[in-house]
Amino acid sequence: METIKDIISDLDKRGISMLLPHISDTVCEDAAELILKNPNKVIILTGFYILSARAAETDGPIGAIAIGNALKKLDYDVTYVTDEFSEPPIRQVLSGDDKLEIFPMQNSNESKITAAKMIKDINPNLIISIERCGPTINGDYLNSRGKKIGEFNSKADLLLNHNIPSIGIGDGGNEIGMGNLTHIIKNSEKLSNPPCITETDILIPASTSNWGGYGLVAGLSKITNKPLLPSILEDEKLIKDFVDAGGVDGITATSSYKVDSFELEVNSSILDRLHKLF
Repeated sequence: METIKDIISDLDKRGISMLLPHISDTVCEDAAELILKNPNKVIILTGFYILSARAAETDGPIGAIAIGNALKKLDYDVTYVTDEFSEPPIRQVLSGDDKLEIFPMQNSNESKITAAKMIKDINPNLIISIERCGPTINGDYLNSRGKKIGEFNSKADLLLNHNIPSIGIGDGGNEIGMGNLTHIIKNSEKLSNPPCITETDILIPASTSNWGGYGLVAGLSKITNKPLLPSILEDEKLIKDFVDAGGVDGITATSSYKVDSFELEVNSSILDRLHKLF
């Protein structure tokens, strides 16, 4: 029988498979256990700006909402965090009772103060980052093509500097959490180099970050014995609504109902395989 890890890392287009030998075969279940050990309040950090399209991509927020909805069913208090450049489509697709905080565009010192205040105000027991660009060893925020996007990406990664249990989900090497495997990513010709240096307690690499988000929810479903995954119809509608609200496919940089160039049918097939595990 295939595992959650097998499913979310299938159809790899970007070289993420090279990280899999360095990740637990039960990484999604391990992350679910970490969540359940840290109940109450959680920050979910997401939003990746596509420079050429001048818009936020579909990968990340869709998985973030899948995680957030699952955690709400488990009585977690969820706060989403993004920045002004990714805010518009995210705000459009969130439910009316969802909480969204905007981490402002500031210099490093100001951002540290903002991060400390946000941690104090929200008082999270856990931080989950999904498809959120983090800094390289040089302090740059780079997209998959190696272009600097710091002027469109706030320093929300500083929220991870407060000794709060954390989970990172990514698919390219430049996301928060990839700092766990910088020594491996540096040897890749496909993944982002130099990689993000921000570490998390657990890293979930996946062929798209949304699939990593589904995998985390599948891990929660497995451990709690509760159906927490979104339905295929719910997920497809969310992707369409996100694009209609101004989001784009991250690979083609077009207003297409895709996630990292994967058609809806392919995306849904991954979700369906996860559903069939339980």
